[in-house]
Amino acid sequence: MKRLRIFLWVLVAVVGGLFVLFGYQLTQPKDEFIQSAMVGEPLPDFDLRPAIDTMPGLSKADLADGKPRLVNIFASWCLPCRAEAPQLETLRAAGADIVGIAIRDRPEDVAMFLQLYGNPFTAIGADDISQVQLELGSSGVPETFVIDGNGVITYQHIGDIRPEHVQTILYQLREAGA
Repeated sequence: MKRLRIFLWVLVAVVGGLFVLFGYQLTQPKDEFIQSAMVGEPLPDFDLRPAIDTMPGLSKADLADGKPRLVNIFASWCLPCRAEAPQLETLRAAGADIVGIAIRDRPEDVAMFLQLYGNPFTAIGADDISQVQLELGSSGVPETFVIDGNGVITYQHIGDIRPEHVQTILYQLREAGA
């Protein structure tokens, strides 16, 4: 009987301690920024064939010509990619040079996606097995990287670009060109 009473008090103390810990964590500010290990690193070597016949493919050499760019990783089957299409067009209209990497996609599906949602890209490479995506440290689609003129990743935006993100991305692109 005495052991049962001690066990119950220990159980109450453990549960109480967990409630205190959970309550403390809920009062702490949320940090939504994920620091990528690739920020500050050069792009990996890659040379991707064109995702569609009417546009050039993409290689590391294309991104180390002195001009900062956005690299947008997308897929025609990705719903958030469709949602971010207007923001990519806004970025392009503001002067951003945007290249794309189409992940595990068929040329006809990429062409239909661009026809339906617009084409802000100057080049699109086909990453059929997500090799380049993984080497970039990308966790999914969509994802956007700011690349300086030397082929170094200076910023990574995880997830779809929403209207409130456009100014931050434009700022990061300007900083990459400075």
